[in-house]
Amino acid sequence: MRKSEVIAAESVACLNKALCHLKDIWEEIGIPEEQRLERTNVVKNHVKSLLDMMIAEEESLRSRLMTSIETCRKEMSKLCLELQLPMFQEDRRDTILKQEKDLRTHVEAMLREKNQRIQTLKALTEQDQDLCDILCSQPFALSSSSVPSLEELGKFRQHIAHLADEKELRHEEFVKLKKKIILCMDDLDQLPETSFEKDVVCEDEESFCLSKENIDSLKVLLHQLESRKAENERVCGSYRETIQNLWERLQTSQEERDAISEHMTRSKRRNMEALQAEVERLEELKLKNIQNVTGAIRNEIAVFWDKCFCSSDQRQAFVPYYDDDFSEELLSLHDAEIVRLKQHYEDHKELFEGVHQWEENWRLFIELEQKAKDPSRFTNRGGHLLKEEKQRADLVKSLPKLEKKLKAEIEQWEQEQNREFLVNGQKFMEFVADQWESYRLEKEREKQERQQKKSKQTEEDMVYGTVVRTPTKRRFLGNTTPCKARKGNAVKTPARGKPPHQGTIERNKENICHLTVGVGGAMMVPASPQRNFSINSVASTYTEFQRDLSKSSKSKHVPEILNSTIIQL
Repeated sequence: MRKSEVIAAESVACLNKALCHLKDIWEEIGIPEEQRLERTNVVKNHVKSLLDMMIAEEESLRSRLMTSIETCRKEMSKLCLELQLPMFQEDRRDTILKQEKDLRTHVEAMLREKNQRIQTLKALTEQDQDLCDILCSQPFALSSSSVPSLEELGKFRQHIAHLADEKELRHEEFVKLKKKIILCMDDLDQLPETSFEKDVVCEDEESFCLSKENIDSLKVLLHQLESRKAENERVCGSYRETIQNLWERLQTSQEERDAISEHMTRSKRRNMEALQAEVERLEELKLKNIQNVTGAIRNEIAVFWDKCFCSSDQRQAFVPYYDDDFSEELLSLHDAEIVRLKQHYEDHKELFEGVHQWEENWRLFIELEQKAKDPSRFTNRGGHLLKEEKQRADLVKSLPKLEKKLKAEIEQWEQEQNREFLVNGQKFMEFVADQWESYRLEKEREKQERQQKKSKQTEEDMVYGTVVRTPTKRRFLGNTTPCKARKGNAVKTPARGKPPHQGTIERNKENICHLTVGVGGAMMVPASPQRNFSINSVASTYTEFQRDLSKSSKSKHVPEILNSTIIQL
């Protein structure tokens, strides 16, 4: 049984008890039956009236709840359409009170969502309008009279974020362009003239309209100013080059040069005017000193002839160079020639520098080859021998690569110029081939001389034998002790043998043989072909020295003493 039913039963029992109590009171008082009946009717009517009133109130509550439910349902349908949300699915099995509460709560939540979206739309619209005013762009197409959906608000936020990023980029670009424009105007000694230029230079940065058209106009303005500045720098650079050349030719004093030193670095309008005035002054002095100026230009021409590898025929082709009748016309011809040579050198500078590099490497290669012929280089300490040999090996590798590169560049140059590339009147690759051929012939000649000398030495050794004295001790970096031969291995030269003459001894200074110790420290080698292990007296290169040394070490008879630098005392 429900608690409410228990309470209702208690209410009935209470009413009965009260009526019984009233009955007892009436009995005790002695109220007649008619009055008892009246009093009982009053009690009944009072209780009934009270209960009817309470029933009416509860029925009114039920009616209000039903009305609220209907109102909430209508409001919810409208809100779902405005907010573009699915309809709320209510449970019809619930009581009226729970249905009303659920519907009312849901409607209140949807009203809060509606107000929040409207406020968000308002704030986003204000931001969008501000950004559009700065960027001069169209506002986002979204009606403010309707409630936006979540998707529309998301797109609106992305649109505003994009505009904000675009504003930052354009503002940064505007600031950079503005700084460059101000610097260019300062370099040009120019003030803002048009209203647009004044807005850029003088107005506040935040108030400038960052439209695409304005940014493009800024770029055009900067390009015009930079072009004008570049032209001024080009003109001033030309003036400075002319002034430097005229100073050198006229041998202008340092005091006169310092007078316009402040104009030799900057290219403003006043600097350009000062440089122009200096050029005009020096041109007048040049006409007054034609002979000295012409001589200075001739020296410069000779330098560029060397740089451009001009042959004697090419040099003699410029006849005014040899004319001693100095005049303004002769000076003009020299000016034109030096300008032509400089331009020719600049146009093909990389090629000329490559040829100079080859000549320098070839000179160093030949120098190392000459050093390789010096026998004293084997006694040098500090690793110079290895360094020179490594440097020589590098040159042997790099020279052909450089020649291959120059060959390709020269072929391209000849195709473009439709003429041959000459170095001192000769094709460069023919010149290179001649150098290598001369080198090869020289090496062949030296090889033949060494072979002849070695054959002659071998014949003399076989006939007379070899006498080698004990070498003096030399200092070494380590604690090396000289080898000592056993006393019982002395070998004497036959009595009838002819003693070697002084020339033979001198030619055998660098020979390394199988030696034995004799009396008094002398070492005698019998004239036997099987005992002759001498290495070529002077190895032309470190590589040949190693090869000869290796051959000697591989012979059948191992020498007891092997020293490549034994010196006859």
